[in-house]
Amino acid sequence: MLVIASSNPHKIAEISRMLAVVNLEVRPQPSHLEVEETGTTYAENARLKAEAAALLTGCWALGDDSGLEVDALAGAPGLYSARYAPSDPEKIHRLLHELGDSLYRGARFVTAMALADPGGTTVLEGCGICHGRILREPEGSGAGYDPVFHVREAGSSYARMSEHLRSRLGSRGKAARTIAPGLRRLLGLD
Repeated sequence: MLVIASSNPHKIAEISRMLAVVNLEVRPQPSHLEVEETGTTYAENARLKAEAAALLTGCWALGDDSGLEVDALAGAPGLYSARYAPSDPEKIHRLLHELGDSLYRGARFVTAMALADPGGTTVLEGCGICHGRILREPEGSGAGYDPVFHVREAGSSYARMSEHLRSRLGSRGKAARTIAPGLRRLLGLD
């Protein structure tokens, strides 16, 4: 069994779909677990989450942390992407307001993943990056910044991408692929 160290239903669903090809029981973290993201990097926050979930459950745990980095905003919102504003529409409004009419709209989604053993020690880490640009207005509906993040390879906003494209081109899918061989080996799935 593998615990997904998150309370975000979108993130749990996306990671669970990615792991569906592996014969592995996947569960969300206990509902009462709250991990303060005190790390200074995505990797540190992913470790904190994975280790806390593993210690609490006594199971293998996969933690991740991700954010949107916008070049014209010196990498903001970055680590604070989830806390940039109280709701997804407010996050998008703030982002578009701060970018204004800037022609420089390059951005990237970054995801770090960490796998902790049942004793709470991180034993595997990976990272994925999805490059794109910020649109001037939302296209499609989706969680977080997905409606305003355009992925050139997909020819659409992240919100309009199929699950297959998200898994192939998205930062979470890329991070999952970097740790997949080690995860299979460590969990005895080979």
